[in-house]
Amino acid sequence: MPINRQRVAELTEAEGAQLNANTTASKAMYASASQHLAGGVSSSYQLRDPWPIYIDRGHQQTIIDVDGNEYIDFHNGYGSMVQGHANPAIGEAVAARFPLGTHFGMATEDSSIVASELAERWGLAKWRFTNSGSESTMDAIRVARAYTGRDTIMKIFGSYHGHHDAVMVSIGVEYDKIGPREHPASLAYGGGIPQAIVDLTIPVHFNDAETMEKRIVELEAEGRKPACVIMEAVMMNLGVVLPEPGYLEAVREITRKHGIVLIFDEVKTGLTIAAGGATERFGVKPDLVTLAKALGGGLPAGAVGGTEEVMRVVEDHTVYQVGTYSGNPLSMAAARASLEKVLVPSAYEHLNHLNERLLAGCQNVIDKYGLPGYSVGIGAKGCVTFSPTKIIDYPSFKENQDVELSELAWLWNMNRGIYMTPGREEEWTLSVTHQDADVDRYIEVFDEMAAAITK
Repeated sequence: MPINRQRVAELTEAEGAQLNANTTASKAMYASASQHLAGGVSSSYQLRDPWPIYIDRGHQQTIIDVDGNEYIDFHNGYGSMVQGHANPAIGEAVAARFPLGTHFGMATEDSSIVASELAERWGLAKWRFTNSGSESTMDAIRVARAYTGRDTIMKIFGSYHGHHDAVMVSIGVEYDKIGPREHPASLAYGGGIPQAIVDLTIPVHFNDAETMEKRIVELEAEGRKPACVIMEAVMMNLGVVLPEPGYLEAVREITRKHGIVLIFDEVKTGLTIAAGGATERFGVKPDLVTLAKALGGGLPAGAVGGTEEVMRVVEDHTVYQVGTYSGNPLSMAAARASLEKVLVPSAYEHLNHLNERLLAGCQNVIDKYGLPGYSVGIGAKGCVTFSPTKIIDYPSFKENQDVELSELAWLWNMNRGIYMTPGREEEWTLSVTHQDADVDRYIEVFDEMAAAITK
């Protein structure tokens, strides 16, 4: 059935007005917060026009905003809360730790136990802790540069790896500014990033190992051989873009052949798509891996894991990997409880079951109404990608994404108790506390929207 584009525009306007009417307390809080909190939020990714949604509380798979609106949470703190909100096992661990002291700037036993658990899950021997995904990728790149003695880094065009200068490059670029296929443009993502830093970061496209190797050879001839390739094994900010068969294996072979450190940024995939993240799921082992988000079970925590060979530059003090709050006792207590009591094998069976049902249900709706799109996901992650063709990289995403449908879908979900990430290019994240009824509700709401736009 053809999509009624006029109907899409009318519904988008109506749904936007409805969400505004439903969130007047958020509007008032925004006015108050904006007096001293820049833009009224703590991160620009929390913004929404005309005002952000302020959350009051959450429990298990639901959250309630300051207006009292209750939502099934498919946002989950940008994928951080795969354990569910206020998980009792994590709460008990934090409560037990608190009276013993919350910060010393020194090592505690839990940090050793968490490191051992991560080493077993990822098959990487050495670990250090940070406080966020940005810190983790920043430290991993520094380790790679010290290990190789080189400065240039290579990243995937369109991937987000945190907010430090080196990786705030070639993200969110308009289609006509991407540049040639074999030489994509290195472009700063916002102001305040020195051009000299931008020039050290070379982007290449996802799912194209052949062009990656050609670019590496060119850079080596220019005396700019990369220290590392930093990448997500599954691109997670274009919805979900899976690696094509053989792609990750080819990247692993290329980086090993050229003596380049391979970093898997598993800030999003780590602990959400498998117990050992993408490294376990795809059976390709990087030299370094970065974690955050789900690691802390709702508390700030990040990690860098690596082989003994690469991480020796930390152990021999070539690299000063430091941080006052790294390995904070509360964060480590939460991480330990999460790993030992929550994110256990049965949790991943449950997440896979739910996601398979959700993906199949959404695909059935797409097929039923002939929508231009498809469902795609893995583990706790998934999305409906509104595109008439399969997305394999940033150019295909930017060329084909149906922005109008993406915008309407977000508003439609929010007004019907389905909380989604503010970014229209994000994916859902399930938690261990979601149930089949939550999946059914998501599919039901999607079916209602599909029916409304094909009248």
